[in-house]
Amino acid sequence: MAFLPGRIDERINYTHPNAINFLTNILCNLIAHDDVFLCIGTDKYIGDALGPIVGNNLIKMHPDLKVYGTLKEPVHAINIVKTMHMVKKKHPTSRIVAIDACLGEPSSIGDICIKNQPLFPGKGVGKNLPPVGDISIIGIIDVYEMYSLRNTRLSLIMDMADIISLSISMSLHSLQYRQYR
Repeated sequence: MAFLPGRIDERINYTHPNAINFLTNILCNLIAHDDVFLCIGTDKYIGDALGPIVGNNLIKMHPDLKVYGTLKEPVHAINIVKTMHMVKKKHPTSRIVAIDACLGEPSSIGDICIKNQPLFPGKGVGKNLPPVGDISIIGIIDVYEMYSLRNTRLSLIMDMADIISLSISMSLHSLQYRQYR
């Protein structure tokens, strides 16, 4: 599967009635069955649990999918460099789809963004980590304010994780359907 030509930088709010279809259509042109899904975050902070919850959902929906980062085995600031080395060694030809939570402007809370470029994990909370991923999916979960995640509701994280997981799953099903047509 080749990248779409040009830069992809799309976003939609998770509450939009067409969010799943919109995200699925974009992902159908970006992801492939042999991609690795790197779900970044930890369950120690509600806002940072978006990635691991998506990881859990993806494994339940697609047990054979290459997923790193779940609630039981999170990928976070402490182990992300080591995990990236292991992923690249174990899956040298696979692209990486990185999924993470992000801080942003008040008007952007709830937006899900897809880009065909890496993301910078931990940037919103002052971490200096290397960029990860060939494709990035981020969910804006709170306001960028003094490195704070104090206002994030679990219901927002769960709903956004469901939208992202379903969009990825539907994209993979669509790719499989196209393959056998």
